[in-house]
Amino acid sequence: MTDSLAPDAPDHADSDGRPEGPLAGRVVVFLTADEGVERVELTRPREAVLRAGATVRLATPTGGRVLLFDHLDHAGTEQADSTIAGLDMSDVAGVVLPGGVANPDQLRMDPDAVRLLRDALDAGLPVAVVCHGPWTLVETGRLSGRTLTSWPSLRSDLTNAGATWVDQEVVVCTEGPGPLISSRKPDDLEAFATAAIEAFTSRVPA
Repeated sequence: MTDSLAPDAPDHADSDGRPEGPLAGRVVVFLTADEGVERVELTRPREAVLRAGATVRLATPTGGRVLLFDHLDHAGTEQADSTIAGLDMSDVAGVVLPGGVANPDQLRMDPDAVRLLRDALDAGLPVAVVCHGPWTLVETGRLSGRTLTSWPSLRSDLTNAGATWVDQEVVVCTEGPGPLISSRKPDDLEAFATAAIEAFTSRVPA
């Protein structure tokens, strides 16, 4: 199967070609493992934040190519922009965690990923997570008192981590240092992207 196409450019730009939109000049990080990433849970939110003017960085443990899947079927690859350990988070407006079963199960075992997410949550950086993605957040130890949704099979894991699990299209939890945005599945991605962009836009640059 051929590699995925490069992301589309933002819909609007100024006369000098610079992107315009609520996230113009801002960076959004997509954090994944090296394989097992549900394709649409990466590409559709990424398209949305690009249209909003953001710069996107895809970060993985190795910084290499990422294997994408449509459920259990291989669906191409993407080239990461950075290793997780090498990320500069100083200008980041938010973090997105796509799903896929294998992706978060591997990412939760990466110390750099867990450390970055723990620091992001503690600093109040908006974090948006979909489907099986919250598995990685469990490892941060920062879900106690938070409300979120996910793929239904994660309900016990999240409850055991101290979270309140709800069955909703999108949940924006503000009971913490910063917003935690979550959705259940690919069918929820439009609402998920809208809520994530709103949260990222409200983040005041450091």
